[in-house]
Amino acid sequence: MEKNKKVKKEKPLTADDILKYEIAQELGLSDKIKEGGWKSLTSKESGRIGGIMAKRKKKEN
Repeated sequence: MEKNKKVKKEKPLTADDILKYEIAQELGLSDKIKEGGWKSLTSKESGRIGGIMAKRKKKEN
């Protein structure tokens, strides 16, 4: 008997989400994210994305 799998509902992407995906793609991580989700990234990769996001947001203001 199969266990019930949780199905996540699709949420609309925010501006931050779009920026996060763009940066991940620039860093060559988009395939890794598609295969394993955001949890498949190392802390170094996640931190790099977050750092670049912060830098770009600061530049906007």
